Amino acid sequence: MEQQQNVRRLHWLNTNQESIPKVEIERDTTDMLIGNSFVGLLMTIFAFSGLVFFFESESPAAFHQKFQLWVIMVGVCLARLIDSIYWRINLAGRAYRPRPALIRFAAGLYVTGSLWAIYSVSFYNAMSTTELAATMVVLAAMAGGAGTVLSPNKNLVGFYSTALLVPMSLCALLDESEKFFILGVLGLVFWFGIFTSAFRYHKFFINTLHLKAKNNSLVEQMKVERSETEKVNQLLIASNQKLDASNINLEAEVERRTAELYRLSNRDPLTDLLNRNGFLKHLNKLIDTTRALENSLAVLFIDLDGFKQVNDSLGHKIGDIVLAEIAKRLRNYTEDNHLGRWGGDEFVAVIPYANVDTAKAVAHAMRSGVTVPIVANDNQITLDATIGIAMFPDHGDTALALIQQADLTMYDQKRKHRGSIGVFSEALHKEIKIEQRLCERLRSAIDKGELAVHYQPIIDVSTNALSSVEALLRWTCDNEKIPPTVFIPLAERSGLMPEIGAWVLNRALIDLSHWQLNQELAISLNVSVAQLLDDSFFKSLDNVLLSTKVSPERLHLEVTESVFAIDKNVVSRRVSDLVKRNVKISIDDFGTGYSSLSRLQSIPFDFIKIDRSFVQNSSEESDTIIRATLLMAKEFGCKTIAEGIETDEQRQHLARLGTDYLQGFYFAKPMNAHDFISWYNENY
Repeated sequence: MEQQQNVRRLHWLNTNQESIPKVEIERDTTDMLIGNSFVGLLMTIFAFSGLVFFFESESPAAFHQKFQLWVIMVGVCLARLIDSIYWRINLAGRAYRPRPALIRFAAGLYVTGSLWAIYSVSFYNAMSTTELAATMVVLAAMAGGAGTVLSPNKNLVGFYSTALLVPMSLCALLDESEKFFILGVLGLVFWFGIFTSAFRYHKFFINTLHLKAKNNSLVEQMKVERSETEKVNQLLIASNQKLDASNINLEAEVERRTAELYRLSNRDPLTDLLNRNGFLKHLNKLIDTTRALENSLAVLFIDLDGFKQVNDSLGHKIGDIVLAEIAKRLRNYTEDNHLGRWGGDEFVAVIPYANVDTAKAVAHAMRSGVTVPIVANDNQITLDATIGIAMFPDHGDTALALIQQADLTMYDQKRKHRGSIGVFSEALHKEIKIEQRLCERLRSAIDKGELAVHYQPIIDVSTNALSSVEALLRWTCDNEKIPPTVFIPLAERSGLMPEIGAWVLNRALIDLSHWQLNQELAISLNVSVAQLLDDSFFKSLDNVLLSTKVSPERLHLEVTESVFAIDKNVVSRRVSDLVKRNVKISIDDFGTGYSSLSRLQSIPFDFIKIDRSFVQNSSEESDTIIRATLLMAKEFGCKTIAEGIETDEQRQHLARLGTDYLQGFYFAKPMNAHDFISWYNENY
């Protein structure tokens, strides 16, 4: 009988949580919310007043609007304070119906949060940089405090933290000037952190209420059953001890998880280096110390050369091993927490008390460490690194500015010469700004009619007749002619080549279809690697051939040797698709870039263009290369075109060597469509 009673008591203990009255939880929640609101309301009045009265408004009207919003905010907060005082005097510590008090509190909170959101959005564009930063800091501080105080009710904490942080962060993100983009990102990240923490605190709070209710129920049960045997009393005491232990363990687990969350938010899990967020915080502290000591420091931006090929060919698992090993090596050249992983295969490092020479020495040492071969799962991998350096205070006075300058320097170095080290300079900054401006203008060049196609004749050596014309793109920006050597690389780096190439293809074939000339006249167009690999290229090609009714045999597409460095199967498939359409293929600038006879043999082509550098160099070595090219073309069964002919001597020389076609200024410079027709009529 006694054993059955014990079993029933244990069952009651396990199921008691489900019978806890909901009103008790609501009352405890209301007590926690209203009881902690007094200081928060005072801080709200103080913070809002500071933002309204501390900073000067652009106009009396703007200040009047702020003052009206301030009056409303103060009125709401005073009303909430009066309600809080009423609760303290009449309800606190008693059994009361919590829902009316909770509804009043929630209504006041929703109004307060809405007023904050209205203020941040309405006056965002009128704020100075200092005021905007101060407003963001105040909102972040208020949201951070609310994340704990309002955690008993996840709906309230969710709304309030969102109303304070998200509207202004979105304004900063969508700001066209992009000056406060990072503030917007940080605001959203901070909001997400508060949101996550508040929900965790809410869960902890609810669990604590359940534990409290359990203990209260146990006490009541003990009072009811005092007459029972000592054994039952011991069982209840043991149960209490277990609950206390669970509470202690729960607090310890919360502390452990909080510490783990902090570590995860500041550390890269793969390399255990500081992540972007952690490195920025640490660098800002170092900058403050360095500024106080009137010293200098160096920021290094390190980008691995060749890592993408490792990931693509060997897989991400091998890539992770390589990154971890690189991080381990780079640690040897920095102090603790002075190295971070910026993202992907990019690392950042800070060298305190360093001048330019010291920074260069460390960068060279790092690069030497990177270039040592790495063995990963029986694969020997050799990488290199390109490093950009920025100095504090010469090149920037904030962590983000220094990292951006070092990143720009690294990017410029990688473009010019991979595996090199460079130091930021104002000249580089201006050069990149000019390039960015041109890149932005190039995006709208087609719509503004700034692009034009010029044509240069290609002459048949045997008949001296016009065989074909090459279509060459020209760009005039603000009445300035931008050389193709400048804007073509820009278009390739910015991903504009497929769009621009499609426009050139349409323009050239439309012009060809309108010319009342030799119906066998062909037109030659350069096709970039990006175009050839773009899926929409073939659709554009088919559409323009269909709409212009130009025979595919009259279209010659020129590809450079660099295309052969791409995957052989992909290139072969793309070129084969062109051949199936009866389009002719030319190899442009032959002998100046990447070449592989085995790949040339596997790809069908009709013409080889001999680069102008061999034509204009009259040495025996150049003639040897030209003869070899002619022999190779003969073996492959294709024709040769020599470009860069500028003198009659060059024309005769290339003709004697056996070239099939000639092109160059000797015959005609590139001309627009109208001038080309005039040239044709005069010469033929």
